[in-house]
Amino acid sequence: MISDRVTGARVIRTALPAEAVRIAALHRRARSTYYPDGLPEDGIDWTAAWRGAVDRPDGQVLCVVEEGTITGIASFRPPEDGPAGTVKLYQFHVDPDRWRSGIGTALHAACVEQWRADGRHSAVLDVHVDNRRAQAFYARQGWVPDPGSPPADGDHHLFLRFFVPAGE
Repeated sequence: MISDRVTGARVIRTALPAEAVRIAALHRRARSTYYPDGLPEDGIDWTAAWRGAVDRPDGQVLCVVEEGTITGIASFRPPEDGPAGTVKLYQFHVDPDRWRSGIGTALHAACVEQWRADGRHSAVLDVHVDNRRAQAFYARQGWVPDPGSPPADGDHHLFLRFFVPAGE
């Protein structure tokens, strides 16, 4: 498990189950920015889903905390039936009011640090086709289209892969 990363007033740490309501609220704010027709009602109890993600023994949820406020979240675990050495980034969100402040870059670096410590050599994710901001962010971090999962006609997500660099 990652040790707390402290940089000035910013701490990146493992999320707590009691924070699921705040995490779900940040998730909703971030998701609402990339749906052109408004956030669809998906029927998912996101607070319960986040609590479950935090409690999963095979996964991890990292959060960025600045001055007592959660400003970024990332959830990852091995993918179902995925190859050994691979991790899937299921959720990655930064509070839209804090975009372009370095939170996403710092959170991504913490994820990579954890993946490396866990012996992962690659990571995968899917990103909504309308979320151009996230696609650009992931490209800057080194994510590339996943050659093993090309999008099919009508897909609403693009599939990306990241190769975890070896430790120093």
